[in-house]
Amino acid sequence: MTLRTRLITASLLAVALAGCRSSGDIVVDEGVGISAVRGTCPAVGVPDYTGDVTVFRTPGSVTADNIDVVAAMTNVRTTCNDSGEKVYATANFDVLARRTDTRGARSVTLPYFVTVLRGGSAVITKRVGEVTINFADGQERASASGQGAAYIDKAEATLPADIRQRITRKRKAGDADAAVDPLSQPEVKAAVARATFELLVGFQLTQDQLNYNATR
Repeated sequence: MTLRTRLITASLLAVALAGCRSSGDIVVDEGVGISAVRGTCPAVGVPDYTGDVTVFRTPGSVTADNIDVVAAMTNVRTTCNDSGEKVYATANFDVLARRTDTRGARSVTLPYFVTVLRGGSAVITKRVGEVTINFADGQERASASGQGAAYIDKAEATLPADIRQRITRKRKAGDADAAVDPLSQPEVKAAVARATFELLVGFQLTQDQLNYNATR
């Protein structure tokens, strides 16, 4: 399955990046009409169809009257420390859950995954954790918090000097490559992909649960 990610919020991410320019970042604002900042911290997101989960009372029956618990990940926040040789990134999130039968106190434990993705497709690491939601007697809705974290080799998340130079070199009208976007060149695109990491979190779903989310 191809992992397509919904990043926390595109506009929020852009603001965050714009406020984090530092030595080692790339700022591209000549010739392509946009300003983009690239650092070594990974983007954080939730892959499509993994941000919520539905648990049914009777397996195999996906009717509305058979729903036991529904839960959704929300409020994903990220922190990143890239001051050392290893980049340490965390993703904190909340889980909001609702149950249909409110009789009695009950605890529901849901598994979630934390994955580091490289170049948009290569899974570097994956860990599975659990988050437990506690319902009081008579309580329909409850919440809990979870966290995922990972280390990324800073050298691998840094573009080679020659690629950086090709991206950031100022071009003048009349130059043979003045109208060529360096990011469109195959070797540059490949280098950027190799240095691009994502920290992804989502519910660890069964195949049936994933199919339900994708087709409902």
